[in-house]
Formats: sequence, structure tokens, C-alpha cells
Amino acid sequence: MISFTTAEKALKSFYLSVLAEQLNTNVNPLLAKIEQTSSDVWGKEIIKLATYGLNGGIKAGEETGGLPKAGGNNYAQFVLTLKNFYGQLEISDKAIRASQNNAGAFVNLLNAEMEGLLKASRFNFGRMLYGDGSGKLADIVEYTAAPDNSYIKVDRIDMFNVGMIIDIATSAGTVNIGGKGRKIVAVDRANSAIRIDYTPTTAFAAGCMIYIQDSKDYELTGLEAIFGDSTTLYGLNRADYDFLKPYKKEVGALSFGAIQDAVDYIEQYAGGTVDFIACSFDARRAYIDLCASKTTNIDVMNLDGGYKALSYSGIPIVADKFAGSGTMYLLNTADFKLHQLCDWRWLEGAGGSILKQNASYATYSATLVKYADLLCERPMGQAKLSGIGA
Repeated sequence: MISFTTAEKALKSFYLSVLAEQLNTNVNPLLAKIEQTSSDVWGKEIIKLATYGLNGGIKAGEETGGLPKAGGNNYAQFVLTLKNFYGQLEISDKAIRASQNNAGAFVNLLNAEMEGLLKASRFNFGRMLYGDGSGKLADIVEYTAAPDNSYIKVDRIDMFNVGMIIDIATSAGTVNIGGKGRKIVAVDRANSAIRIDYTPTTAFAAGCMIYIQDSKDYELTGLEAIFGDSTTLYGLNRADYDFLKPYKKEVGALSFGAIQDAVDYIEQYAGGTVDFIACSFDARRAYIDLCASKTTNIDVMNLDGGYKALSYSGIPIVADKFAGSGTMYLLNTADFKLHQLCDWRWLEGAGGSILKQNASYATYSATLVKYADLLCERPMGQAKLSGIGA
């Protein structure tokens, strides 16, 4: 007979390993290339000692001359706070009881819940990988086509999906009470607008910002944290360390020369090698058009995890919807590590229980957790081309 205990055992013994494998390798091709490690994790922080520049203790001199003066390595200490990632599923008491004499129905129930949790987790973890850690999804822009304020126009519609719960903040960053914790009920991709489960009497002002619920400034330190304009990175002032400054260039029309310039810069000055190119879908189309205009063959590669990619000189080119429009990232993935306290785990209560009753409701919830953050050991070994097609 299927019971509450059976559900707990299934979540612990079977579904956890499947979920962890899917979230570690099948979120997107970029995450699949990044090593995940528990090294350099100290308490609630990631503390990484990074070397930069060259050891100065080298010289060529006379046979009887003095030995070189010791130069020593150059070190900088990166510090990041582990981010907290949560995913929650919910099962009603009625659903469990209805399937207690039908193992097939019970399995279908859990499979459906797991698939929903996995889909949401993939979407959000993949999105955070390209973000700057702020959790911002988009800016609100003026929308005259919805005078009743039923729809909110945004500058990036690809960041939204029905069912997401969001917070709306003022342009100054203060979370707007009227827009806090609101569920998206419709997405109008043609007009780049969303509708939430609340219609304000006064439209949200242009310049307001949208975040995932309760996530403002708590998300993964993604790629845009490296390529953004912040004055600090990993606890260090960029102005004090040249190796914290990646290669960035506005290119307009995409060319093989622009791509090769970035690749050459990284090899010449950063001592790294580009092994992965991630770009927006419009940037990938621009690359295909470029190849066609030069009558160049478009090579296709097979990547680990079953992914396929275009190829530039043997370097895979993968399009991702979360890469900003007209953007191409040229990366040395060996420089990236996802430092984690542990792999995905269920949040456990007293006695090791993972299903708990929601207060005042006939439902049970289980929470998937992971404590981790992304760190790039050599920011100057990465490149970004933007404005492609502009």
C-alpha cells in the first residue's frame, strides 16, 4: 500500500539522484562544461587564492654573477558568499490517499511533480548562469497599448514564463508592495508584455525593475558579473587589478576578424585558450549568415550531454536564450568552477523527514536545496562581443 512513508523513501532513494544528475549536466551546454567542486569552501564563503602575472625571480646573467632576486608570485584573494538555491514541490494529502492502492497512479503523481520542479529549476539556474547576481529579469518600459494597466511591457520578454512569481521594484531598488510576490498569468511575446495576478490602479512607472520573488541580489554570480560595469568583483576593486578586466568590444556587423581578435587577445595576453562560445540566437544567425556570405562551410559538433553546436575553428558555438541580444561570449571554461557546499539535497526536518505539512493546509511540501556560487579564476581570459547586428 502506498503511504506517506513510501513517498518520502521514493524522493530520497530514487528521485534525488535523478534530479541532481539532470540539474548538473542537462541545464545547458555551458554548465555541463564547468567543473563542480567543494574545494575552497570555508564555512559560508568561497575563499580562493588566485595567482596573476609572472614570478619575477628570473634573469640571464654572467657565469660568476649573482643569482636573480626572488620575485615571488602575485596573489589576490577572491571572496564570495555561497548563494542559497531552493526548489519546492507540493503534494496534496488527497492525491496521496487517492493513489494509495494504485502504485502506477502514485508513480505518475511523483513523476509529474518532479518534472515540474526540474523544468523550473533548469530554467532559473540556466538564467542565473548568464546573469550578474542581482536577480533582475527586466526593466519595465512605457506601454500605451494597455491603458487599463492589465499588461506590463518589459525590455526582455525571453526572461519570463507563465507561473513565475515575481517582485516589482522601483527604479531606486525599493521593492514595490503592490507588485511583490505576484504570479505571471500570461505572456504576450509579440508585444513583449506580461500580465500578473494583480492590476494596479496606476501603471508601474517606466524604469521599475522585475525580480524573481525574494531573490534580489541573492542569485548566482553569473557571466554578466564579470563583464558588467561594477567597480568590484569577488571582493576586489577592478581598478587595482588588471586581470579582473575581461576583453569587451562592440562590433556591430559580425566578422571572422572580430571573433579571431578576441581569441588572439586571450591567447596572447591572458595565457588562456577559448574552448567555448555562447551567444544569443540572433548572434548565431549572424554567424550563419557570415559563413554563407563567405561561402564557408558550417561545421557541426557533438558535445557531451547530447548537445549539438556549430563550430568556429574547432570551438563550439552554442546559442542560449538567456544570452543578451546581439551578444557572444568567448570563454575558457577551465577558468570557471561552481564551488558548492554540497550537491543538491532535500531539506530535512526532525528525524530526517523531507515532506512536511504546510501550516493550515492539507498539503505537503519538499524543498530541494543547494549552496554554491560560480567563480572565474581569470576574468581577463574571457571575452564578450556585443552589439552584433546593431
